[in-house]
Amino acid sequence: MSTAFAERSPVDPLAGRRHVVTVDDYYRMAEVGLLGPEDRVELIEGEIIDMTPIGTAYAGRVDRLNDFLSRSLHGRAIVRVQGPVRLGRRSEPQPDLAVLHYRDDFYASAHPGPADLLLIIEVADTTARYDRDVKVPLYARQGIGEVWLVDLETGGVEVYREPEQGAYRRVERLKEGMLAPAAFPDVHLDVGALLA
Repeated sequence: MSTAFAERSPVDPLAGRRHVVTVDDYYRMAEVGLLGPEDRVELIEGEIIDMTPIGTAYAGRVDRLNDFLSRSLHGRAIVRVQGPVRLGRRSEPQPDLAVLHYRDDFYASAHPGPADLLLIIEVADTTARYDRDVKVPLYARQGIGEVWLVDLETGGVEVYREPEQGAYRRVERLKEGMLAPAAFPDVHLDVGALLA
């Protein structure tokens, strides 16, 4: 398996080297049994990250969003739940929901990439800081036009739009009111009802 090695950490000169894994390496690891179907992991910037267990409040919000978006966008877009999206050579996250351009093959030939993504939604009960500090900037660097972070701990939705130079220029924090994806301004979601 071909992997690159990162520099030793300047903070801890005794720290070991990190293996930076590509998406191809990640799939080879699964093929040879190093990663199994029971492993809840995703690849972020070359690192294999364990995903947290799914709590009931979290699962309920994901299911509620999936139901609403699937009904509202039927035949216009594909709503993918916790499925992989390929973002370059070293990242294949599994966002809670991804709204994709509609394709007849439902992306059977390849996982969607940045150009296919209309909206990414991350739901967080204990992972909001990680989602905000690691995943949202990753999405911005890949030019994903819109990301929602549903933070169950604080009871709010953060809306990120207009990626530019690796960051989002527009960030809104909502606890109530109506919210519509930029790609589908006719699809209105009641933020208060989602967070209730």
